[in-house]
Amino acid sequence: MDKISELLLPELRKVENDFHNALMQLVEIPSVIQVDEQDYPFGKNIDLALRKALEICEHLGFRTFYDPKGYYGYAEIGTGEEMIGVLGHIDVVPAGKIEEWDTPPFQAMIKDGKMYGRGTQDDKGPTLAALFATKVLMNLGITINKRIRFIFGTDEETLWRCMNRYCEIEEIPSMGFTPDSTFPLVYAEKGLLQLHLEGKNDTSLRLNSGNAFNAVPDTARYAGEKSKELKVALDVLGFAYETAEDVIVVLGKSVHAQVNEKGINAINRLVIALKKIGYTSKIIDFVNDFIEEDPYAIKIFGDCNDESSGKLKFNIGKIELNDQFERLSIDIRIPVTADKQKVVKHLSQISNEYGLRYKEFDYLKSIYLPRDSFLLTTLMNVYQEVTGDKISEPISSGGATYARSMDNFVAFGATFPNQTKTEHQPNEHIELEEMFKAMMIYSKAIYELTR
Repeated sequence: MDKISELLLPELRKVENDFHNALMQLVEIPSVIQVDEQDYPFGKNIDLALRKALEICEHLGFRTFYDPKGYYGYAEIGTGEEMIGVLGHIDVVPAGKIEEWDTPPFQAMIKDGKMYGRGTQDDKGPTLAALFATKVLMNLGITINKRIRFIFGTDEETLWRCMNRYCEIEEIPSMGFTPDSTFPLVYAEKGLLQLHLEGKNDTSLRLNSGNAFNAVPDTARYAGEKSKELKVALDVLGFAYETAEDVIVVLGKSVHAQVNEKGINAINRLVIALKKIGYTSKIIDFVNDFIEEDPYAIKIFGDCNDESSGKLKFNIGKIELNDQFERLSIDIRIPVTADKQKVVKHLSQISNEYGLRYKEFDYLKSIYLPRDSFLLTTLMNVYQEVTGDKISEPISSGGATYARSMDNFVAFGATFPNQTKTEHQPNEHIELEEMFKAMMIYSKAIYELTR
């Protein structure tokens, strides 16, 4: 163990309980977006969580700033012209089906060496871990030759309006990381395209399922006159479902859209079964002809992939058929070397044939940093020194992290290779010893980046 690690280890243990307590306080604020609440851009609970995060920072000795409009906040320490940034977010996705949680999602609980609760892994836990890791450097009296700024976003799970506002009016760090992914680090992130396919509903069918673009839906509901026929079709297809009075709930498996091939899309399965029993509509015909259960939509885009970031991913996150229109809400992860305009062109041409119009909702461009850059080599060296892992390589990801909101940023932790990822899922949790190891990595990373 090198000298700086010998100094850091006992000091990190001293603040470990404080980190746990702070995280529990933050998890207990259900900071799920509510855009219709007056005086708060993303809802009162998100504002409460932002203010709590800044309160924790002030208690640790950081200088803090709260955006008067409530879009973001930041906490800073150190001196110097150059600034290193750490980007985290305090908003979370909804809890989903409460009955699938073993503990209350917004009441953080520790058991068997794990802390459970929504936001423990995405992203309140890792952000506070990096914060307390920096506090330890302060406790040791180590001179920080640059400014370290923790920037707290409030709209990461939706449209990133928080980071857009920050980047418009605030100083941009020269480099940094977001603790919102996996180790050793993510040097490339696919383009993230979210869109609607929408057309007039000429049918009597009414559907409304799914919660978010970026999550594979685990349920899809049907309440109609063909319930008996639908059950038979689902049985023949081998698709799991539940019944409650006249409602049939097709069951899937929810995962993040960036790894949609590991999930089971309940909306896709419902639409496939509806076609089997004679239903037809713009969406039903489109999905059955070109998607079915293919997470890559190969019939539309072909084998769209590259060596740096892998395959294109296609996820139907929401479906709605009402009195006026039918709509699919879709999340596409585009390989870093692929042309976004060609992807849009292929999809638009095919969907137009079914009477579905392409409506772009949001787009985040891809990022790619050379593996021999100062930032990447510094972070990789720290990761290898702390873990002894000389096998794991920098990776590409279909995820969308704040790293792409500013130049010269990467995603860095906080889950380790082969560690269970539970973000956006029931029973989200962190393993406390693994998070402690992440704190050591973050302490050394901040130390090295500020030399």
